[in-house]
Amino acid sequence: MKSLLLTLALVLTLAATSLAGVKGYEMNYMAGDTLLRGYLAVNEDLEGRRPGVLVVHEWWGLNAYARERARMLAELGYTALAVDMYGEGKTADHPREAGQFAMEVRQNLPLAQERFTAAMAMLQQHPSVNPDQLAAIGYCFGGSVVLEMARTGLDINGVAAFHASLATENPAQPGLVRAKVRVYNGADDPMVTADEIAAFKAEMQSAGADFRFINYPGATHSFTNPGADELGKKFDLPLAYHAEADASSWQDLQEFFAEIFR
Repeated sequence: MKSLLLTLALVLTLAATSLAGVKGYEMNYMAGDTLLRGYLAVNEDLEGRRPGVLVVHEWWGLNAYARERARMLAELGYTALAVDMYGEGKTADHPREAGQFAMEVRQNLPLAQERFTAAMAMLQQHPSVNPDQLAAIGYCFGGSVVLEMARTGLDINGVAAFHASLATENPAQPGLVRAKVRVYNGADDPMVTADEIAAFKAEMQSAGADFRFINYPGATHSFTNPGADELGKKFDLPLAYHAEADASSWQDLQEFFAEIFR
């Protein structure tokens, strides 16, 4: 019954994103010589400036899922920018291509920083956004990106990573992590090992970071994405949607934002 109620709550949340007031706009911006194609969601029924949230896509690229999460954030009263980390709005239809796109960014931290901060600057300049109140969330590949940005000392209120890789070649240094950190992980995700979790927690503790790590029993990789089951079957990957973990992590995210944007 609890799982059914949580599923119902999530469906209602998804439906709410279509309410009047929430508008979505395709946004072009530059990082160096690369054209990036983002998606901005804003509730135009609200007045005044509000916190801005960057949404970083899964390894598939900036697709409908990342856009929908941006719209859900707009319905909550934030202005959200779903960012393009690949350039030209590229998306992948196969894990082989997605992996190639993701590694090009993950193995080049300066490139990732350039593209992320370009999106951040554009969001800060939007008339609906308080430039001093910013957060970033990311899914899978995107979760890894926001964690890397936190490790670099990015001046942002908070980051939240959903079913992300925790491994890094650039561990956080003591005192450098300014953002508060949330990690939402599927406890049954074979892509994130117990050793990686232990190493991540030790890294954050050593850095003096304000962080919280939440494990969801029964949840595996991509547990927030309703399309994960189909993708998992199609490509024989350990991907599966988990409605209870999705609803619970989304609720915790809202509480996290209430904390960092006080």
